[in-house]
Amino acid sequence: MKFWLKKSIVLGAGLSLILSGCGNQAKEAVSPNVKLKVVTTFYPMYEFSKQVAGDHADVIALIPSGAEPHDWEPSAKDMATIKDADVFVYNGIVEGWVDRALSSAANEKRVVVEASKSISLMEGEEHDHEHGEEEHDGEEEEHAHEEEIHMDPHVWLDPVLAEQEVRAIQAAFEKADPASKEDYQNNADSYIAKLKELDLAFKEGLSNTKHKEFVTQHAAFGYLAKQYGLTQVPISGLSPEQEPSPDEMAEVVEFAKGHQVKTIFFETLVEPKVAQVVADEIGAATAVLNPLEGLTDNEIKNDLDYIGIMRNNLEALKKALNE
Repeated sequence: MKFWLKKSIVLGAGLSLILSGCGNQAKEAVSPNVKLKVVTTFYPMYEFSKQVAGDHADVIALIPSGAEPHDWEPSAKDMATIKDADVFVYNGIVEGWVDRALSSAANEKRVVVEASKSISLMEGEEHDHEHGEEEHDGEEEEHAHEEEIHMDPHVWLDPVLAEQEVRAIQAAFEKADPASKEDYQNNADSYIAKLKELDLAFKEGLSNTKHKEFVTQHAAFGYLAKQYGLTQVPISGLSPEQEPSPDEMAEVVEFAKGHQVKTIFFETLVEPKVAQVVADEIGAATAVLNPLEGLTDNEIKNDLDYIGIMRNNLEALKKALNE
């Protein structure tokens, strides 16, 4: 009897341990998913990703606030962050370092999305004065000109194209975390509804302006101009760091005078000296037209985001185009 009792106790204890183990496994299986680690490149990609992710992901931007993304390069610490990401989101073209970084920081499980990939891009012209002035042979000049033509990456400044980028990000999140697909869909739908309202505001605000031409320091607003029937006249090329030649400055000044341009736009992350020179030459004012490549400390302090800054851009354009 004692032997039987001991055996029962041992068997019972073993069964209890087995059941306890099964219980722990079951608990682990139904526990909430760990949040996705989402790494984005610069502000618009961060904002779009954060809006789609909701509570399901920790989203960070590699390029810090106040930094100009066109010439930014990742550090060793950034490379480690990229390697550890579940989802990596970038716009395309702006981030010339991405292919090298993804190759060096390989991760087979990482989902990568180039948000602008499905969008038909426009060509934009880069000004390369350093080389252009030194070449005299006709064929060399033609070749140099062809090399200056690049695709314009600034699709996020068109609310309609921004919708496509949001959908691309949504699809990447659903691939990385299928269990939360419905939430990503709902979050994307909610944000796209705001983008549609923004698009409508631009259509209504810019449809009947006195002028259709605006001069800006940086050739960032080609998609926005095309979407709403405007003409962008940039002082510099696709990169805000480029310096226009004296001849190009003279052309812009002549255009601005001929079209009664009374406002020259500059941006927040780049020294506005070139825009100021043109404004001084024609007696015009200057104002901000924000390409949203990053937020300033003041914009962060005032809780401004993509929608808010785009609405500020709309008001700035309405004022300038009705002068």
